[in-house]
Amino acid sequence: MRRLLTRADRASPEAAALLADWPVTPPPPATDRSEVRSAVRRFLLAGLVVLLAAVLPVTWWVRAVAEEHAVEHVLHITERLANYAVAPLITDELLTGDAAATAQLDVRLQPWLNDGTIRRIKIWDTSGTVVYSDEHELIGQNYGPPSWEDDLVSRGEGVATVEQQQEAENAHESGAGQLVEVYVGFVPAGGEQLVFEAYYDDSIVRDEQRSVLMGMAPALLLILVLFQLAQLAPAVGLARRLQAHRSARAQLLQHAVDAAELERVRVARDLHDDVIQELAGLSYSLEAQEMTAAVPEQRSALGRSRSILQGSLRTLRGITTALYSPDLLTLGLPKALARLADPLAQRGVDTSVQIGPTVFLTPEQEGMFLKVAREAFANISKHAHASTVRLLLDVRPGATVMSITDDGTGFDDSLGSPEGHLGLRIMRDIADAAGADLELSSRPGVGTTVLVTLPHDAVTRRF
Repeated sequence: MRRLLTRADRASPEAAALLADWPVTPPPPATDRSEVRSAVRRFLLAGLVVLLAAVLPVTWWVRAVAEEHAVEHVLHITERLANYAVAPLITDELLTGDAAATAQLDVRLQPWLNDGTIRRIKIWDTSGTVVYSDEHELIGQNYGPPSWEDDLVSRGEGVATVEQQQEAENAHESGAGQLVEVYVGFVPAGGEQLVFEAYYDDSIVRDEQRSVLMGMAPALLLILVLFQLAQLAPAVGLARRLQAHRSARAQLLQHAVDAAELERVRVARDLHDDVIQELAGLSYSLEAQEMTAAVPEQRSALGRSRSILQGSLRTLRGITTALYSPDLLTLGLPKALARLADPLAQRGVDTSVQIGPTVFLTPEQEGMFLKVAREAFANISKHAHASTVRLLLDVRPGATVMSITDDGTGFDDSLGSPEGHLGLRIMRDIADAAGADLELSSRPGVGTTVLVTLPHDAVTRRF
């Protein structure tokens, strides 16, 4: 039993007439140049990803170097401030908490505090007691053993860190976020060793980080961009060579398909002109001998031989028909596909051929789908033992898709094509030469599905 559903069946008479008069515009073929452009776009996109991946660690490294440089600069500023501005004003009166000496140091340090360069100033003795601070309530408080190194004062060096201040001495700075904390050891004129501590807003570091980064960024980006451009020309050349290789491979596949088609025609012609004609003549001769045989046993033997010969003739005629593709120009694709399904329907297989109303193909594309369907039906006829076969040709987003499904014995597709199934390889070659993708899925006892996907931008050559 066979059911054929064509475009006219899927639409009203008015719509069918409109479709018949509608100009068939094939999908625009992709050119070699467009494929090269696509390859170059992919290369540039990959280069952009690599560029971003390279910029991130470089940016982190530049920021770290800039921070180190800025902190060292702040340290030098603090050392000069301690040695040249503060040290001359350290007197015994200041160390004993004299208000006048404290006020004098306040006046000296006020410019740095007013312009926001320094957030807090403390001067410590070696026991951990604050002998001076711009926050006067801290003066005279002892916070235990100092947090700096024991020999910081004796070396006359400094230590600088960028961090949040969470210690007990930092009640006034705990909400200020990250600060640059600098310790500088110095020895005033009085001879007692002290430590000068200053807290700077972290913007002094961040601004320098930003300045260094902005200064280096153009040069770094220019180098990376030039590096990408230097690789672009070889990438374009490589894409063109790959495209040329693909075109050559497609041409070889096309030649193989054409050669196979010519061989099919030659074999069919030889069978029809020679073997089938001779066997038909032999059948007529057996029939004549059967009619003139005098002995019943001879007539019976000749009848059986003639029946066997006629069965072989029918098989050969079926093979000859299968070797020839139906005439697309005369029949059109729907009827040509239906004719391919006729032998299955004559054997009692429930067949269905459906073509969507929006399917518009070039003759070359129709030829590709017809040849794949021919091989699929031949495989089903020989191997599947199916009771139902469905062919659907329709349009999906971006592609035209043909699916051929049967409920036959199937096979395990994870093991590859069954041995001896040359038709499966032929189908793949035909689809590949047309720029289409062919997928095969099958399970033992479930059946087989052949799915052919032809992208709308595929370059379909002559079939």
